[in-house]
Amino acid sequence: MSSISKKNVDLGAMRKPYSTKQQILLETQLESKNPLKLFDIWFDEIKKCGKIYEPNAVCLATSDKNGRPSARMVLLKAYGDQGFTIFTNYESRKGQEMIQNPNASLLFYWDVFNRQVRIEGRVEKVSEEESVQYFKSRPRASQLSARISQQSKPIDSRDKMVDIYNEEEIKYPNDIPKPHFWGGFTIVPEVYEFWMGQTDRLHDRIRFFKSDDNQKVDGIITKLGEDGWAYQRLQP
Repeated sequence: MSSISKKNVDLGAMRKPYSTKQQILLETQLESKNPLKLFDIWFDEIKKCGKIYEPNAVCLATSDKNGRPSARMVLLKAYGDQGFTIFTNYESRKGQEMIQNPNASLLFYWDVFNRQVRIEGRVEKVSEEESVQYFKSRPRASQLSARISQQSKPIDSRDKMVDIYNEEEIKYPNDIPKPHFWGGFTIVPEVYEFWMGQTDRLHDRIRFFKSDDNQKVDGIITKLGEDGWAYQRLQP
């Protein structure tokens, strides 16, 4: 019998110190007081470092209409003033949850820099035109996979899935039309949180939220940022 079934696996001693070169994250030293601009600065630095295989990999958390949560890694495909965009099968679990409960959160974690960014917001469907445009830019194999996959549904075997894929490839020797059940979602941020890890566990956390006035949140005065955002330090 496996030892795992007899007792919990103790991981309490698993910890690594963060880089001694790691700076602290101070409000007075933020590169921007607009969270989207600050995210862009961080993300550009992450991309240029060349040490992270998929800088745009992000954990997407959703919940169903009853509040039951689920999370998975996806690839961010665009971000800007309108929000953060991903593409998926509308009939998949995440697609259905974002339709039924249009609230979601994103979590980026870049361990090389001891940084993470959390984003919470409402979900909006991307226009059909934008979804078609992105679908056409995908590799042919990815287009075919999107067409044949009833994402999140069970199937007898991988061989069965490959057979369906091969049939679809023969059916569409040239252009592959975007399926009606596939497209994009945009998470429109309402809250950002920037985190920088510290070895002593006094991690730095700066939260941004929409506000055009100084106010108290949990008894602490917030600071006005830029473009209608305010920010506040959170305890680790």
